[in-house]
Amino acid sequence: MKPVNINIQYVTRIEGHTNIVVTAREGKVETVRLEIPESPRFFEAMLVGKSYQEVADISSRICGICSIGHKLTSLKTTEAIMGIAPSAQTILLRKLLTNIGILQSHLFHYYFQAAPDYLGIDSIFPLAATDKDIILRILRLRKMANDICDLLAGRAVHPITPVLGGFTKLPAASQLQLAQDSLNEALPDLAATVKLFKTFAIPDFNQQTEYVALKDEKEYAFYDGNIASTDSGLTTPGDYLNSTDTSYVPHATAKLIRHDGHPVMVGALARFNNNHEQLSPLAQKAAQELSLTAPCHNPFMNNIAQVVESLHIVEDSIDLIDKIMTQGLEEEKPRINISGGRGVGACEVPRGTLIHDYTYDNNGKITQANIVTPTNQNQANIQQNLTTRVPQIIDKSPDYIKHHLEMLLRAYDPCITCATHLIELDIK
Repeated sequence: MKPVNINIQYVTRIEGHTNIVVTAREGKVETVRLEIPESPRFFEAMLVGKSYQEVADISSRICGICSIGHKLTSLKTTEAIMGIAPSAQTILLRKLLTNIGILQSHLFHYYFQAAPDYLGIDSIFPLAATDKDIILRILRLRKMANDICDLLAGRAVHPITPVLGGFTKLPAASQLQLAQDSLNEALPDLAATVKLFKTFAIPDFNQQTEYVALKDEKEYAFYDGNIASTDSGLTTPGDYLNSTDTSYVPHATAKLIRHDGHPVMVGALARFNNNHEQLSPLAQKAAQELSLTAPCHNPFMNNIAQVVESLHIVEDSIDLIDKIMTQGLEEEKPRINISGGRGVGACEVPRGTLIHDYTYDNNGKITQANIVTPTNQNQANIQQNLTTRVPQIIDKSPDYIKHHLEMLLRAYDPCITCATHLIELDIK
C-alpha cells in the first residue's frame, strides 16, 4: 500500500481553525492527531478584577454563536453567589431565549456546515441555482430565529436586555403574539427539513461513548438541571470539579476536559440520549422518521439530533409564549446586595453543557474564573473517534479519508473560538 500523508489545514465549515493529521505506512496507521492552532484568547484572565456588572457582557463576547448561552450562564453564576432569585417571569423569558439561541445555531450548522457533505457540494450556495426552495427555507427559518432573539435580547447577537435578576426591556404582548405566529409558520419548513435529512446517507460508525448533559425531571433540560451521565448518573453543577480532569497537549491551544479520566460527548446527541423521553410530540415523531433511537453511539447522528431538537424547541417555545402571555408581564426592579463568594452556573448551549465558575470578593469583583465549554469537553472524544475510525478506512483513497474525517469533525459542530480561551505556560 502507498504511504498515507494527510495534513488538513484548516478544516472548513466549522467555527475556528482546526487541523487533522494522518500518516500511515504499509497499511499501518502511525499518526492520527487533532490539532487546534487557534490563538488563545484568555477570557478567564480578562474577567479577573472586573465588576459583577460587567462580567456577563464580557462573557457573551467569548463567542458570537453561543453569546446567549454564555450570557445567561454568567448571570446564573453571579446570581447564585449574590443570592439573587429571578422571578418566574424572568425564568420563562430566559428559557424562551435559550431555546431560540440554540435554534439559531442548529439551523446554521446543519444546513450551512453539515448538509453540503451529504448533498455532494462544497457549500450550500450552489443550491441557489439548483434547488432554490432549500435556500428560501433556510432564510425563512434563520430570519424567524433572529427576529425572536432581537425581540427578547435587544439584538440577534450578543444580548443586551438580560441582566441580573431580570430584563431591562420586556416584549409587548402583541410582539410575543407575532413571535408565536412565526414559530407556528416555521413548522412546515422544519417538516421539510426532516424530509430532506431523511434522504442523507449517514455513515455507519458506532463507538461506545459516555454522554453528558443537563437533566431536569420536569422538562427537556436546556436552561437548568443537574449534570447527567449515561454511565455514572447525576451530579450537581457545583460538584463538577470532582469529576472533571483538565489537561493540555502540545498541538492544541485549548484545554482538554475529561470526565473521571475518560472522554465524553456533550451536545444534541448527548441531550437526546439522556432526555429523549421528554421531547415534544413532533420531535419524537421526527426522531422516529430519522431513525434516531436511544442509546445512539454514532457521532454522525449528532446533526440528526440537532434537527430533532429544532422541532422540540419550536413546540416548546410556542407553549412558553402561551404561559408568558397568560400570566402577563410586569416591569421588575430586582434588588442586588453585593457579596463575595464562589458560585457555579450551568446551561445547555448549542454544542453541549456550558459551565461558568466564579469567585467574587466582597466588593463584587472577580478574583478567579473558570469556564468549561462544550468543545473542550468534546475534544478528547473527537480524538478518540478519529483514532478509531482511521484504521477502518485507511484502505480508501486519500480524498475519501480526508472528506470522511472532516465530516466526522463537523458532526460535532465544534466551536474552536469558545475552546481556546486558556493556555498553560511553563516559563523557565
